[in-house]
Amino acid sequence: MALYRDQGIVLRTYKLGEADRIVSFMTERHGKVRAVAKGVRKTKSKFGARLEPPTHVALQLYEGRELDIVTQAESIDHFRAIREDLDRLTRAVTMLEAVDQLSLEREPNPELYKMLLGGLKAIAERNSALLVAGFHWKLLALEGFRPVVEHCAACEREDGLVAFDPDVGGLLCTDHRQGTRVSPEAVAMLQEILGGRLATALERPASPGTHEVDQLATRVMEHHLERRLRSVGLLE
Repeated sequence: MALYRDQGIVLRTYKLGEADRIVSFMTERHGKVRAVAKGVRKTKSKFGARLEPPTHVALQLYEGRELDIVTQAESIDHFRAIREDLDRLTRAVTMLEAVDQLSLEREPNPELYKMLLGGLKAIAERNSALLVAGFHWKLLALEGFRPVVEHCAACEREDGLVAFDPDVGGLLCTDHRQGTRVSPEAVAMLQEILGGRLATALERPASPGTHEVDQLATRVMEHHLERRLRSVGLLE
């Protein structure tokens, strides 16, 4: 087995046997990695607390055929501000779940790792009303599912955008409306998030429009995953 080092973010954990866990990481250079952390459920474990979501860790692992083995784990950031705030933690877990479901094992994706790390740092610092929605929309775009929001996905008309349909691929005008109705405020926010003005969108205070964009992001993410996000229920 080959020994390697990397940095990663703990996405989730599973119990294994009496004392072990399987830990899913989003790593900087190796993509999503699942590895066995031996003995971490014992009270005397050296690094059990370091392998809980959403910790950012420096890792040393042995590469296995199906599951790698964690041999060292040093904390880089515990994200204490997230752990000590239930609302922040719930938002973070939603982001971790989306990455866990969309990412492929052992497929390097440094941009996704960077995006997730940036999202967690943003939640720790500010917890904006649109942070999770913005992350979901940008994640979909990164993975090749960017919706059309600049004009009607059916006819390219730029005005009168009133609906969103993931099957068609984005916003739709009054002539082609189907799917979910969207307000002018929500249209503006979608164009900010996906048009390179995410920072502007994150400055928006909570409103019916931010809630609308957040709910739509969840529905579209679940549409592409073809499953419900378990953590979303905790946000509602």
